[in-house]
Amino acid sequence: MSRTPFPFPSRNPVGSHVPVAGGLHSVGLSYARGLGAETVQVFVANPRGWATPPGNPRQDEAFRAGCAAESIPVYVHAPYLINFGSHTEETVERSVESLRHSLRRGREIGALGVVVHTGSATGGRERAVALRQVRERMLPLLDELTHDDDPRLLLESTAGQGASLCSRTWDFGPYFEALDAHPMLGVCLDTCHVFAAGHDLTGPDGMHRTLDLLVDTVGEGRLGLIHANDSKEVVGAHRDRHANIGSGHIGEDPFRALMTHPATAGVPLIIETPGGKEGHAADVERLKKLREG
Repeated sequence: MSRTPFPFPSRNPVGSHVPVAGGLHSVGLSYARGLGAETVQVFVANPRGWATPPGNPRQDEAFRAGCAAESIPVYVHAPYLINFGSHTEETVERSVESLRHSLRRGREIGALGVVVHTGSATGGRERAVALRQVRERMLPLLDELTHDDDPRLLLESTAGQGASLCSRTWDFGPYFEALDAHPMLGVCLDTCHVFAAGHDLTGPDGMHRTLDLLVDTVGEGRLGLIHANDSKEVVGAHRDRHANIGSGHIGEDPFRALMTHPATAGVPLIIETPGGKEGHAADVERLKKLREG
């Protein structure tokens, strides 16, 4: 899968997940501007619920136009409850509708990608059985992405808790195989998650080695977004606890290295760190400085 030249002012736009309660444009874009964010990620539904709200066309258009005018790439994070590997039919059905909603809303607001967690094999079922279900229920959604402005579906691995279907870089291999390596499929790499799952990003080549493993598994051009989060826990802890950039066990140097690997060229960085607006602004600024070398 070839990579098209990145259309952004920077090799790696840096931004944040932003709140949108009260309006995508009036709240979300305003918050992003206050951070100096060059890219944004939003929820288009309650992240801890199954509701599929229609959105506000006026806010959608203003947000889309504002982001386009300022060359701000937009991403949607799908709700956390989605799990295509669940043994419960109701959960799977709701997962289908929730992800379809996120993809549709993503197109409506001009998003380049929709991030979804890869889920887990619940109920004691085998991973192979869960992945067959992923294929049966997720592949049709990928096939529905036929519009020129449809977002890519970006798979985000977990920290390796429980019966996770995807936590180490090589776990993306069976997941991609289950989905026929669909052309609209990509990866969102969360640095905290992959560190907690057992990839040591520290040291002189830890980050580059991990990115090499990812490319070896899914191929070039599949990395669509990076969640740049430090980790409050040590490597391999299997606990998803985000820390501010440079304040956790990953440290600053791996993030500097991240922005020099060939696979990350043109890939935006989104922070999901603690501290509210003040903490977010500091992390955005810190990543921008690390980007300078």
